[in-house]
Amino acid sequence: MEESKSLDAQFIPFLDYGEAWQLQKEIVKRMDKGESGDRLLLLEHPPTYTIGSQQHPEHLLLSKEELERQGIALYQIDRGGDITYHGPGQLVGYPLLYLDAVGLDLHGYLRTLEQVIIDWLSGYGIEGGRKQEFTGVWVGDLKIAAIGVKFNKCRQRRGFVTSHGFALNLKAGISSEGFAGIIPCGIQTYGVTSFADLTGQEMPLDRAAKELLPHFCRNFGYALPELVKA
Repeated sequence: MEESKSLDAQFIPFLDYGEAWQLQKEIVKRMDKGESGDRLLLLEHPPTYTIGSQQHPEHLLLSKEELERQGIALYQIDRGGDITYHGPGQLVGYPLLYLDAVGLDLHGYLRTLEQVIIDWLSGYGIEGGRKQEFTGVWVGDLKIAAIGVKFNKCRQRRGFVTSHGFALNLKAGISSEGFAGIIPCGIQTYGVTSFADLTGQEMPLDRAAKELLPHFCRNFGYALPELVKA
């Protein structure tokens, strides 16, 4: 039987987006050099819009003045995808994993990341699924989790190190808050939902992080680590 891989998992209750992005870059560099193992960061951001490599600034519906008035930060970043929102009541996950060039399946990585969230939702009787034309996790025609990643090509090893990841909506009414100021992921035909909107239950961020970790480890083949709180 193949031995499970090891993973460091960290829960950070609240972290500025810029700090989290810089942290990911530093970890990716250390992993490329073989100085750090695979890690999963689970956290929450203050209100933030991020525009991915598809670069559609027209999908941001608010002016610079309105962003400042509402206290929403804006970042042009290096992940794939379009514009999305991060904010309170949303569990963000950044898997920093080394993917060897042998048998590399980047498409499969995205599908596995979706499956982690689908499996967690299933435990609450929520049927999460996929839409063939869009990355992410959906409940019917409403997106509950956005996914956007970057595959960082290694310079000193064969393969890639992943960064960025998923954003799982937990808080009730999140679709009418930050998401109201954008066309989420550039998709105008479908909406956004959250765990609380679907169940009527509040889900604390730390509880969601603890519950999601075993699904992540099972799907990606890691031994279950202790979730360390920063």
